[in-house]
Amino acid sequence: MPIDASQLPSLPGDIAPGQLNDRMGIEILSATLEEVRGRMPVEGNRQPYGLLHGGASGVLAETLGSVLAALHSLPERFPVGLELACTHHRAATEGWVTGVARPLHVGRSTSTHEIVLTDDQGRRTCTAKLTCLHRDTRPAG
Repeated sequence: MPIDASQLPSLPGDIAPGQLNDRMGIEILSATLEEVRGRMPVEGNRQPYGLLHGGASGVLAETLGSVLAALHSLPERFPVGLELACTHHRAATEGWVTGVARPLHVGRSTSTHEIVLTDDQGRRTCTAKLTCLHRDTRPAG
C-alpha cells in the first residue's frame, strides 16, 4: 500500500502534489534512513517502441534517491540533485518497476545513493547512482 508524502518521517508536509512524480504514477511504498522503496507503472511511461522509457527510469531513481537524501538532511539542510547516472540493463514492457534506494555515502554537504530498479519478475532493469548537494537554504521556486 503506497504512503503519501505527509507520512514520510522528518519531511515537511509541503511536498507538492501534481508534480512529475504524480504524473508518472510514482508511489512511495516505504521510507527509512536505510532505504526508500517506490514503484512506477510501465504503462504511460513507455517510449514509442513500447519499452519503458529510460528517462522514466531516471525520474523514478531520482525521486527515490532524493527522498532518501531529504530524510538524511532536512530540516537543517535542503538536498538538490547534483548528478544522476543510470545504466539500463533490460527493458520492461508491462506491469510495474520497483525501486530501492540505499545510501552509499551521507555527509554534511553531499550524499550519494544507489537505486536499483527491478521489473515484476524481480529482474534488474536499471542501476542508478544519485549524488545530492545539501544546501543551507531551500532554492527559490
